[in-house]
Amino acid sequence: MSDYENAPRTYSGALLAVIGVALVAAIAGLVWAFVLNGRISRQEIAMSNANQQNAKLAADLRETDARLRVATDELSHKLGLTQRQLNDRAQAIIRRENAEAAARKQLAAAQQQTAQQVNAVSGEVSNVKTDVGGVKTDVAKTKSDLAKAVSELQSMRGDLTGQNTLIARNHKELVELEHRGDRHYYEFTLDKHRKKPVGTISLELRKADPRHSRFTLYIFADDRRYEKKNRNVNEPLQFYSGKQPALYEIVVNNIESKNRVSGYLSTPKNAPVPAPAPTGQ
Repeated sequence: MSDYENAPRTYSGALLAVIGVALVAAIAGLVWAFVLNGRISRQEIAMSNANQQNAKLAADLRETDARLRVATDELSHKLGLTQRQLNDRAQAIIRRENAEAAARKQLAAAQQQTAQQVNAVSGEVSNVKTDVGGVKTDVAKTKSDLAKAVSELQSMRGDLTGQNTLIARNHKELVELEHRGDRHYYEFTLDKHRKKPVGTISLELRKADPRHSRFTLYIFADDRRYEKKNRNVNEPLQFYSGKQPALYEIVVNNIESKNRVSGYLSTPKNAPVPAPAPTGQ
């Protein structure tokens, strides 16, 4: 009897639990429905306000359009123009503004292109200036080198005039003297006892002493013979020659042996020059 008495009690507890869950779910559903209803109400109010605002804007737009039509009609009557003519003028104004905008755009592009060309020309001018500066530097260096070379030329006292004169001690210095352009220069090599033409005169080596750097030679000029005896290397040997006597100078730079010396002859620019050698037929 006790088992039958406990069974109804167990079923009653389960039923109460189900009823409780259903009640909670129903309450939650009511709460959610209330919240959702509030949101819907707010959305409906906002939509109603928006519709009212749109209706007002539409009314304002219709009123503005009506006023614009009245103003257009009044303007056309005052100017004696039809609506088509006003439209044509409006289109003409729009086309003119578009053309002006295109012209401004083209002008801006042209200005940009001109600026690029000016920059390019400026770059080329800068390059030319750089090249000119380089040439000036080279010229200045050349002048400096020439001045240095001239300063290195030895000044010796002439045996005839007693005045100092620049002489060249080697071929390089002779080239520097030639660059001065104030005299003619003729290089020579003389063998002992052999008369040799040099410029418009002739020379003959008579004696050479390499140990003591001394020599003796004959100078043949104007049908006369001059003897320069026991002279030193790099000593300017001077004499006058020509119908209008001009000062000639001979400098022996090197005594190669007892039988050979070398040097150069210096003559004024206005002195006679040797005739060119005949060419073969």
